[in-house]
Amino acid sequence: MNRIGVWIAVGLSACPAANRMGGVEGTAAAGSSASSTASGTSGQPVLYRNAMNPAETSPVPKKDAMGMSFLPVFAESTSPTPGSVGAGGKPSFYRNPMNPDDTSPVPKKDSMGMDYVAVFPEEPTAVATASGMSVVRLDAAKQQLIGLKTVAVRRADLDTTIRTTGQVMMDETRVVRVAPRFEGFIERLYANFTGKFVKKGDPLATIYSPELFSTEQEFLLAQKSQSMLAQAGLPGAADSARARLRLFGISDAEIDAIAKRGTPGRSAPIAAPISGYITANNVVAGAKVGPGNPLFDIVDLSQVWVLAAVYEYERPRIRLGQSATLTLSYWPDRSWHGRVSYILPSVDEKTRTISVRIAVSNPKLDLSLGMFADVVIASAPRRVLLVPEDAVIDSGTRKVVFVALDKGGLQPREVQTGDQAGGMIEVRSGLEEGEKVASGASFLLDSESRLKAAIGSTSERSDSQQADGGH
Repeated sequence: MNRIGVWIAVGLSACPAANRMGGVEGTAAAGSSASSTASGTSGQPVLYRNAMNPAETSPVPKKDAMGMSFLPVFAESTSPTPGSVGAGGKPSFYRNPMNPDDTSPVPKKDSMGMDYVAVFPEEPTAVATASGMSVVRLDAAKQQLIGLKTVAVRRADLDTTIRTTGQVMMDETRVVRVAPRFEGFIERLYANFTGKFVKKGDPLATIYSPELFSTEQEFLLAQKSQSMLAQAGLPGAADSARARLRLFGISDAEIDAIAKRGTPGRSAPIAAPISGYITANNVVAGAKVGPGNPLFDIVDLSQVWVLAAVYEYERPRIRLGQSATLTLSYWPDRSWHGRVSYILPSVDEKTRTISVRIAVSNPKLDLSLGMFADVVIASAPRRVLLVPEDAVIDSGTRKVVFVALDKGGLQPREVQTGDQAGGMIEVRSGLEEGEKVASGASFLLDSESRLKAAIGSTSERSDSQQADGGH
C-alpha cells in the first residue's frame, strides 16, 4: 500500500517521464535492452527506477534484491507524450521530478542536474471539473496496478424494497380496561390469573354492592306500582330506575332477569367486554373496589402491530398504506401480510433508525407479543441512472465521481445522488447514460486530483508574483 500511495501521490503527478516506464513498458523491459524500454525517447537516461518500487531510484544502472534491472527513465521529449501532464501546447510551468512541490515558471535543473518536467494545460472538457480538483491521467497499466476499473453509467431498475427486522407489539387501540361503576366487594373471581383468554360476555368476577342492591329494589318497586304511579302522574318512575341500572353497567338482559325474578340480586357479574387475553389482573377475591379502580386489562390479539426499524436514509421510501410481509425464521412455511399504519416522527439517537408501525392481521393468534420477525416493506422499482457505490466519493458537503476521458484522463465531477440499494446508487444529476466512471480506487484518485490542483494553484500564484516583480 505504501508503494502505491507514494506512486500516486508523487510519482504520477510529479514525473511524467516516470509515467512512461510504468506498467506496460516495465513489462516489456524484461525481454528487451535498456535503451528500448522508454518508448519514443532517445539519448542518455536521466535516472534508473526499481520496476517493483517506483519510489526507489538510482543515478546509475542497478539491480534490485530479486536480480531485476532498474528501468531507465529518459528525459522528456519536446512534445508531450501520453503519460505527460496536460494535452500539449505551451507548458504552464515546470516541476521538479523528485519533488512535486518544487516548481518553476521557466525551464530549470535540480541539484542533481535533472531537467524540470514541463506541465501542460489540461484539455478543455464540456462539463466543469469539480472545484478544488484537477484531471488525473493514468495509462491502462497504472489503472490495473492500483485496482482501478471503469464502469459505464447505466439506466436500470432500482429495487428500493426495504428488508429489516421488527418486533410484535399489542395493538393499543384494541386494549380495554375493566373497572366497576359502583362500590362493592369481590365475591367471586373467575379471571384469576394474567394471560387467561376470555371470550366476550364471559364472567370475570361477581361484586356485592349495597348501592346496587338498593337500586335494584327501587326498580322492582317501580315495576309493581307502575299503574299506581301512572295515575299519580309519575309514569316514568320504572324507566328512571332502569336507566340508573344501565348507568351502573347492568345490561338490559340482566335487568329483565331481575324483573322476572322479582327479587334483587345479592351480587352482580362483571362480564368481559371483548374477546382477548388478560394482560393485567389487579384484584383478589374479597377486595373492596370502587368507581375508577381498574380490575382487568384485556387485549384483543386478532390484530397486532409490528414495530420495524428503518434507517433514516430509507425514510423517503416509506409511506402510509405500503404493503409489508412478515416471516419467522423458525416457521418458514408461514407468512403474514400487513400495511404501514404509522411512521413515528423521531429518530433514535443511538441507532439512527426510525420506527415504522405495521398493522398485521393475526386471526389464528399465532403471533405472540415480543416475537421478532423478518420484515419486507415492498416498494415499486424505479428506472434511474445507476453507478456503483464505491465510485462516489462523499466528503460530507458534496459527492464527486471520476469520469473517464480520452488518453487515460479521469475528470472529477460533482453529482447529485438519491437512493441506494444492492451496491448501486442513484445519480440524479451530473452524469449521462453511457459515460464511464472510475470504481475501486477512488480515494487514490481523490488525493492525486487535490494534490495536482493545489500545486497548479501554487504555480499560478508564483507566475503572477514573478510577473508583478518584473514590472
